[in-house]
Amino acid sequence: MPARNRRLPRDHSWPLTPTDLHSVLGTPEEGVYSLDFYGRPLDDGTLLRVVWNPPRSSNYSYGGRSSLWPNVGVGVAPLPAADRADARRALRQYALPELAAWIDAIRHAPETWALTRRSRSWRLAGDATVHCDDC
Repeated sequence: MPARNRRLPRDHSWPLTPTDLHSVLGTPEEGVYSLDFYGRPLDDGTLLRVVWNPPRSSNYSYGGRSSLWPNVGVGVAPLPAADRADARRALRQYALPELAAWIDAIRHAPETWALTRRSRSWRLAGDATVHCDDC
């Protein structure tokens, strides 16, 4: 991301790029997910977060959820720039394949399971990542 578009202090960086995510998930224009790069580190050390927002009808407008609204939101949190290379390697090796599998599982889940908001987040644990569901 160009420096003029960055919302981060100079000593912070995002561990993943949009290209990293698009290579695994496809592009957001395909309507699968929305992508957000957080402006500050998360307190719990989370670097990657995905949220499933179940389709719900609403009392606004025509009473339905637009098919143009993605149900999956993916967010990337920054970390100190010195830690970026190790974090990027671990996230690409472990978290991105798990993220793709999680999104695929959600899309094929039984309706009763998929009607609840779900989330998963990943953080570093040594040279690998650990995930936490609904944290």
